[in-house]
Amino acid sequence: MKHKQKTALLMVIDAVGLSTLEYLLSKYPGRVKLPNLSRLGLGGIVLPEYRDRLGKPGGKAYAARVSQVSATADSLVGHREMMGVVDRRTYDLFNDGFRRDYLSELEKRIGRKTFFNKMAGGMEAIELNAAEHERTGKPIAYASKCDPLIQLAMNEAVIPVPEQHKIADTAFALAMEMGIPITRAIARSYVKNATGEIIRTGNRHDAVLPIGQKTLVDLMNEGAVWTVAVGKTADLVNTTYRAKIKLNHEVYLDPSLKLRFVHPKKKDTNPFSLQGTINALQAAHSVYRPKGTFIFTNLVDTDSVYGHTREVEGALKSLEEIDRCLPLIEKNLAPGDLLGLTADHGMLHREDYGYHNNEPLPFIAAVKGGDKKLGGLKTGRFPGLLDIGSVYAQYFGLQDEYKKIVKL
Repeated sequence: MKHKQKTALLMVIDAVGLSTLEYLLSKYPGRVKLPNLSRLGLGGIVLPEYRDRLGKPGGKAYAARVSQVSATADSLVGHREMMGVVDRRTYDLFNDGFRRDYLSELEKRIGRKTFFNKMAGGMEAIELNAAEHERTGKPIAYASKCDPLIQLAMNEAVIPVPEQHKIADTAFALAMEMGIPITRAIARSYVKNATGEIIRTGNRHDAVLPIGQKTLVDLMNEGAVWTVAVGKTADLVNTTYRAKIKLNHEVYLDPSLKLRFVHPKKKDTNPFSLQGTINALQAAHSVYRPKGTFIFTNLVDTDSVYGHTREVEGALKSLEEIDRCLPLIEKNLAPGDLLGLTADHGMLHREDYGYHNNEPLPFIAAVKGGDKKLGGLKTGRFPGLLDIGSVYAQYFGLQDEYKKIVKL
């Protein structure tokens, strides 16, 4: 039996800020097919010289350029701001790796030596060091080029996944004890396929900086709204969710949906997150949830697969695939449901790497079947990404509670 109940979906297209999108368009002369994002308003919020490449808005969605209030361009910071948390701290990168006393103590606690300890891109660090790691069992420790965090890469055939997760948790807890200013410690799980190619898996684990206050997710839980995290959102806004969906195998992809991988070697994970989102939407409309459902989805490939590697065509093809799937998402929304699309930060392409960038971000939202933009929900009540949280708080009648948790 189906019940009429509210459902709100917020999808974060990772690292596709508006300056990033404009840069990608400037570097790619071919045709870019984004008819659905354009219909929802994306074409109206890019700079004028790029609007002809995207097309005119359809008129019923809300679309705006927003700039985050928080200080650092980071996935964790951006997602948290959407949920009402401002972080004005700045974080430095670890250009020379991590302190020896920190790593020595970490090695004692985990019972394994570490090695490498340099700043590097994720695949770069693994490819350079996989042979020694697999020979010795030592985790590959390295500093991120774009985020204030430690990463520990490990082959699942060498160190079991539960132990990998414990290692990341230990690394983070120790950093907090020693006053080392990181936001995350990540266990970077990988495997090798039959041909010896390195494949990072969905068994990655993030040990994350405590939030230190209530979030909009917490307010929803208290208000009996069913909260669902899809992809890595639960690792970034690391609070309680009623359900977490993180798929990592093709067997879970419904063939009838025709979800497609963009990467020729299927290194992308967006098909799993899109499937998880559709699963969550279908459950939202078939299971009794009297106060409704909130679904928080991250689509990471435009960051992890094509952003840091500065692959212009790959990033645009990934965005096109998200666009192609939007009608499928909309089909699974009921009249009155709220759809929102945004980004957590941008990606600055430099000669050596793609770096997270603080830049204008899109906020696109629509109420399905509404005869006016956002069905009467008000925008502009808060600066930056906080306004996204405000719209979702209003949707579930939590605007007063939301105002109390936001600390400007």
